[in-house]
Amino acid sequence: MSTTDKKVISIIRKTAHKTVAIPSIILERIYTIGSLKNCEAGVSFFLKNPMRDATVQKIIQVQIDNRSVPLEGVFIKSGDKSVKATQIDNEHYIPFPLAQDLEVILRIDALEKGEHKINMTFFAEPFDEVNFDALDTIAEIRVRQATIPWDKQANYEPEIIKKRLDFIQEYSGVKVEHINKYSFDPRVTQGNIENFSGVTQTPLAFAGPLKVNGEYAQGEFLIPLSTSEGTLVASYNRGIKIINLCGGITTTVQDDCMQRAPVFIFDSARDARDFALWLDDNEPEIRQQAESTSEVAKLLEIEKYLVSRYVYLRFNYFTGDAAGQNMVSMATFVACSWILAEYKKIQHFFMESNFATDKKASTINILRTRGKRVTAEMTLKREVLIQNLRVDPETLCLQSRVAGLGAYLTGANNNGAHSANAIAALFVATGQDIANVAESSVGILLTEVTPEGDLYGSLTLPSLIVATHGGGTGLPTQRECLEIMGCYGRNKVLKFTEIVAAVAAAGEISLAGAISSLDWVLSHERYGKNR
Repeated sequence: MSTTDKKVISIIRKTAHKTVAIPSIILERIYTIGSLKNCEAGVSFFLKNPMRDATVQKIIQVQIDNRSVPLEGVFIKSGDKSVKATQIDNEHYIPFPLAQDLEVILRIDALEKGEHKINMTFFAEPFDEVNFDALDTIAEIRVRQATIPWDKQANYEPEIIKKRLDFIQEYSGVKVEHINKYSFDPRVTQGNIENFSGVTQTPLAFAGPLKVNGEYAQGEFLIPLSTSEGTLVASYNRGIKIINLCGGITTTVQDDCMQRAPVFIFDSARDARDFALWLDDNEPEIRQQAESTSEVAKLLEIEKYLVSRYVYLRFNYFTGDAAGQNMVSMATFVACSWILAEYKKIQHFFMESNFATDKKASTINILRTRGKRVTAEMTLKREVLIQNLRVDPETLCLQSRVAGLGAYLTGANNNGAHSANAIAALFVATGQDIANVAESSVGILLTEVTPEGDLYGSLTLPSLIVATHGGGTGLPTQRECLEIMGCYGRNKVLKFTEIVAAVAAAGEISLAGAISSLDWVLSHERYGKNR
């Protein structure tokens, strides 16, 4: 064996393992359709691991069109290194991580154009023997179109970034002068973006300090807001001033869960019902399978919704300081793979049914929570409102009732005024998944005049999806913004949750006051134009 080969093959540590069955629905995904091609070495195709981290420990046989390929002429390529199939045995293995590609190269004559049958058998831990059949086509050579430059092994290095920028300038005819200016190592963006080519620079300002009387956020906090909307920061500063003059804002986190929602399809409604009952009986094992994928994810419950012969499930998880969508996807996938292997009457399955309503506002998330459910409460003194907003509590309550009825008539699913402004500006500043504004900005507003003549107000965000660890939170400028609030890293997400709710509530008061006192249009006309 050459030194090069040793870099690819790992020495196996023999340990007892539990065999993981591969359901037929998943087995069909191991072969990458469209990957069959003639190449300089002969013929090649790709495999992708759709289940969980594994190790290939033996190649048993490969056939093309029912003709066996001698194993001396079979090579497995991982990255840029190739290993002969006969060198893989029970003392050595090739790592086959989840979602990783392996290229199978066959030293045979080129195949004719058209459809071909591929059959392969190999031994992999923890699956044991894996055998699949696939049909694929050698296609006509297509004319290569202009594409953005990329490098599979070094896609975040200065050389390839320069090539991309040169290509963009040549292709568009626009000279790049700003997007290529950045202060950090592009390699830190790996996992956050593909084909890194530069940055967009959205203006950043700070509002506050805002006094928060939370269970996790206690004290006064500067609030980073990244936006291009004039008057927005000024508006939040005005709301924050009102809150601070009245002693601060109280925040309470009420729920915390993230979902993935697969669907199982059966021949009849009766089969669907029986499956739902089977799930109840086997929930401990399903939980064990799901939680085996992460040290953090904890399966809280599985909701079941039966419609016709479909069973929609909502797997609800605790995900720690991460937003958790990727975490719960993997956990649910492994759990569903076990279900598919154990329950034989399933006719079809989709990993996501749209019942989690990912990146969409929905009634089910208002009722059942997605991400964090948090409420911010404040009691605002009559004299403070009159002196600073030029409006009394009664008028603000009337405006809230009118706006609530207006929201109902238009079909809106919440009565908040503009939570999206605070949440979007905070999300951009702190590295959150900006598309989650869709469900995170749902706000349920309540206002009442107290017996003392003051204004009680509360804002509930039932589906706020935030993180202080992982994702974009570790990017340099986003991390700094989180650190300024003391919210970067582990065990900080509930603190950040309370701050976000408090800022959103400050914006509700400010905008309601501006609308009620007729200042809203005039403020935008005076401060919010950049024409």
